[in-house]
Amino acid sequence: MEANQVAVLHGDAEFAARTGHLFAAARTTFACVVRDPGTWARVSARHRASVPAGVAVTKLVSPAVLAGEQYRDQLREITAAGAQVRVCGSALPHETIIIDQRIAIIAGGHAPAGREYTVTTSPALVAGVSDLFRAAWSAAVDFGSYLTREAPPLLDDCARDVLRALGDGLTDEAASRRLGVSLRTYRRRVADLLMALEADSRFQAGLRAGQLGLAR
Repeated sequence: MEANQVAVLHGDAEFAARTGHLFAAARTTFACVVRDPGTWARVSARHRASVPAGVAVTKLVSPAVLAGEQYRDQLREITAAGAQVRVCGSALPHETIIIDQRIAIIAGGHAPAGREYTVTTSPALVAGVSDLFRAAWSAAVDFGSYLTREAPPLLDDCARDVLRALGDGLTDEAASRRLGVSLRTYRRRVADLLMALEADSRFQAGLRAGQLGLAR
């Protein structure tokens, strides 16, 4: 990309095809903001591995991503390799990658036609995104300390599906049909979710999920 250029990439396939060289071009810093562990995971492992050794890696994550043990393990691995990881106090609005303070990549919201990714080398835009990252980073908590003190409860995919069904206001019958399980099984999963969130009611579970950044 030339200076001041802004490009919009449509869908994960185009994103993966057109950004690999940007990862490999990192020289000093590689910062990443994560609110959904699946977003950047869809970039091929080869792309992620192409970030050169010696580049300072920082990762800022929403509390919700720590609800999965697999991603907690991934974060433990990258911190052991020298990356710095912090957890924001609430859900982050945008997922972002900043490379060398000269390239910013911002992931758009989920859409039926696929996500859009905005890539820019505009100095003003990159500086603005970097400033927001630094502000959020300074207010965030170290990953290790967060796990020790206040990590969200672990939720598997089934629990997340139930949480989404509750958030969508579905009746138990409609939710059980969506999930492809019996009504009895769905209600048991709701009870398991309430226990995991330490909630006394479905309403309280929704509030608790929102506080932890788990509700989406």
